[in-house]
Amino acid sequence: MNKSQLVKEHLLKHGSITSWEAINLYGETRLSDVILRLRQKGYDIRTIMVEFTDRYGNKGKYANYVLKGETN
Repeated sequence: MNKSQLVKEHLLKHGSITSWEAINLYGETRLSDVILRLRQKGYDIRTIMVEFTDRYGNKGKYANYVLKGETN
């Protein structure tokens, strides 16, 4: 099973994934590309931007990709 398939299976099982999870669990460093290809295949994946503050007080955002349903 390739990395894209692993990400797809993760979404189907867990409903969402972040870049950090994709890197740590599957070694996938191009999650946005995988998400784009899944969307092109008919998967309804929403991007939710999550705000955070790091331990130094710096604010940032990361994407949480959430599977809403599939058409195929």
